[in-house]
Amino acid sequence: MKFSLFAHMERLGPEQDQHTLYKEFMSLCELADAHGFAAIWTGEHHGMDFTIAPNPLTTLTAVSQHTTNVRLGTATIVAPFWHPIKLAGETAMTDLITGGRLDIGIARGAYTYEYERLGGPDLDAWQAGQRLRTLVPALKGLWAGDYACDNEFWQFPPTTSAPKPLQSPHPPIWIAARDPSSHEFAVENGCNVQVTPLWQDDAEVDALMQRFNHACAKFPQTPRPKIMVLRHTLVAATEAELHEYAQGLSRFYNYFGAWFKNERPVSQGNLAPLSDAEISGNTMMSAENMRANNVVGTPEQVIERLRHYAALGYDEYALWVDCAMPYAQKRKSLELFIERVMPAFA
Repeated sequence: MKFSLFAHMERLGPEQDQHTLYKEFMSLCELADAHGFAAIWTGEHHGMDFTIAPNPLTTLTAVSQHTTNVRLGTATIVAPFWHPIKLAGETAMTDLITGGRLDIGIARGAYTYEYERLGGPDLDAWQAGQRLRTLVPALKGLWAGDYACDNEFWQFPPTTSAPKPLQSPHPPIWIAARDPSSHEFAVENGCNVQVTPLWQDDAEVDALMQRFNHACAKFPQTPRPKIMVLRHTLVAATEAELHEYAQGLSRFYNYFGAWFKNERPVSQGNLAPLSDAEISGNTMMSAENMRANNVVGTPEQVIERLRHYAALGYDEYALWVDCAMPYAQKRKSLELFIERVMPAFA
């Protein structure tokens, strides 16, 4: 099981300087590259300081200039926000610039806040999923060349991606999957799979692998693709630090949930602050649950959890570093993961 890093410029309030956040993000990427991580993943989000990532291809191009070894992945491109000709050309150009290190993760998206602003009044999760299912074959066709499209979303005459990707026939494609139909779409179309249980416990990690295995069994003629699991992961040597990390994750997931609900006022890209009472009143996202459900523990505890994931068959484990904690604590946890956890899987 390979290890990778998933990160954004994470901003929870206007007091945080955005250029400083960029430098801190890049420093974590450089640390991962220097110590054996297989990939760095970053997402796509718009108008939300919570996860600053307006174009992961731009971000990864910058990361490529500061790294040497890691693969560079979008986790994920939001399908309904892209025209296939534009995405084919921009991903191919990024693949050229990065020396063939690009992986392309694609999802339908999740935030109604973004759908309302970029997708128009009729865009919902179902239609976004349909756009994803038409975008993937269009991308492959444009990279191959002279591809025409005529469906309910896009209509254009024969077109070839300019440029074409460095990797042949194209960069690996990953599909963010949760429900069985998403797993089946990915496997049937020769795409790898990205899954995340979010705040849920390891029963969800097991269930996601079962859905993937069922999809693979349904299409036995298709070579088994790879599957990656993304989890919040924080490592510390003392209980006091671990409690602090769990409190940070509780704050993170409370803000995540508030963005997802799309009911709270937003000003200058930031949600109206959550009160301590609101956070403590959300028992599902309590610090205790975040400590138990996510991979938060001593090096020995984290190793035990990850061995279970490896035994399930996960090919890649993405360490999600966004956690509503200061940069110094993120880096300290990542360094301990590198020093004490990764050697157990060498």
